[in-house]
Amino acid sequence: MRVVSAGQMRSIDANAINSFGIPGIVLMENAALAVVREIKDYFAKQGKQSLRGLKAVVLVGKGNNGGDGLAVARHLSILGMEVTVFLFANPGELSGDAKLNFELFQGMEGKIVLVENEKQIRLFKLALLQAHLAVDAIFGIGFRGDVPELIAGFIEDLNKAELPTISVDIASGLEADTGKVNNTAVKATLTVTFGLPKLGHFLGEGPLHTGRLVTDQISIPENIINQEKLFAYLLTDEIIKPLIPVRHPHGHKGTHGRAVLIGGSVGMSGAMVLAGRAAQRCGVGLLQIVVPEAIAETVDLGVIEATVWPAKDYEVLTGDSWPVIAERLKGAKACAVGPGLKQTESFLPVLKKILQETDVPVIMDADALNLISREPDLLALRKGKENLILTPHPGEMARLCACSIAEIQENRLKIAVTKAIEWGVIVVLKGAGTIVASPDGRVFINNTGNAGLGAGGTGDVLTGCIASWVAQGVPPLGAACMGVYLHGKAADVLKEQFGLSGFTASEIADYLPKVRREIEQK
Repeated sequence: MRVVSAGQMRSIDANAINSFGIPGIVLMENAALAVVREIKDYFAKQGKQSLRGLKAVVLVGKGNNGGDGLAVARHLSILGMEVTVFLFANPGELSGDAKLNFELFQGMEGKIVLVENEKQIRLFKLALLQAHLAVDAIFGIGFRGDVPELIAGFIEDLNKAELPTISVDIASGLEADTGKVNNTAVKATLTVTFGLPKLGHFLGEGPLHTGRLVTDQISIPENIINQEKLFAYLLTDEIIKPLIPVRHPHGHKGTHGRAVLIGGSVGMSGAMVLAGRAAQRCGVGLLQIVVPEAIAETVDLGVIEATVWPAKDYEVLTGDSWPVIAERLKGAKACAVGPGLKQTESFLPVLKKILQETDVPVIMDADALNLISREPDLLALRKGKENLILTPHPGEMARLCACSIAEIQENRLKIAVTKAIEWGVIVVLKGAGTIVASPDGRVFINNTGNAGLGAGGTGDVLTGCIASWVAQGVPPLGAACMGVYLHGKAADVLKEQFGLSGFTASEIADYLPKVRREIEQK
């Protein structure tokens, strides 16, 4: 599914109006009708086949989003709802299609409360107590910064009311490009967005304020949308299904991929066990694991189907491990390095050799990233090959970029894309709304997964997933997308069964075949 920035959507709207000739008022009317359809559907599911006699409050700003809201108010009134509009603007500030819709609603003697100061809050609270529904049309996709204090008070009261709330295009107070909320934002039950979904619906705090998302094309022709150069996509079953490897009837372990996992240390043997289990659950044919001698037996017992190769190093991997690693990489189709590794300075030359002396696709995670952050220029060794995948969490990304975690979190998409292009690598920036960024500028946003993933070992499982699929012939970018999507889906299934704190990383690995199979059968 394609996702757009606010600027891209404005460009699409402008082309639809100016190039294709669709009047702006038609787009506004279609937007309003899309919202009304969802409202009717919502109440139909509650057993109410008619809106007559129900009450709604509609919060309206001065821009086109407010114009959409006024058109919604008009249609709801026609359907028999008792509608009260709270207008956060002087009528004289309205212009164009928004002004026309104000005049139409006013002409049918619609109830409008002009919000000038805090005195209107009492009326608003009373209206909320009596209402069955709220429609939020204060700010649209152009909003940035803090919500003005007066309006913020109304939004806070709306959120406290826990009333079914429909946001028009985007929740007011939510920034459309980043999902950032400054001082407050509407917490919608449902958002009806127009044309295409916006980045902010999925990034940052967007999912917390968007609720269920419905997209309506509002009669914008597909060829107009296709004229815009789009770079962002939301991962879906439809994107992932074609990537799933198909096994040949005469295939064998040698044709189902050879992967090498490198890492582990005393006290962190579990990281390699988890990565190994995940790789096998994702179908790799042959798995080899290189670990320090001290934990080799533990890992061997934890991943009995793999072959475990102890390096000469005893407790941690060092530069002396290169001969063992080099031998294992012969014939390998994927290599993952980092889980449980520890930041041993003497291992940095080994990372350089893996990048420089082999062409094996590499997935770099955990302490491999922390080590490479000391010499980030080493990433250029794979530039142009598009077969190096970095899987940092925000802290690791901050070290790679020499900035703060706060800066990473505030600009997740921009930084991920910028660095993917600069370094010539695939960046998997983990966190809520994991971002997969490609060196060609494309970006994929993942909305599977939940807070249950915030536990030790889940990143190791993801690393094993991606390595397994790369080894089986899935292109590195596709494997990264598959990894984050199915990893999150497995967590979502487990959440439904056990809650957010009732499952472990090893269970995520065990559920990977289940969620993959569900997609295959669609």
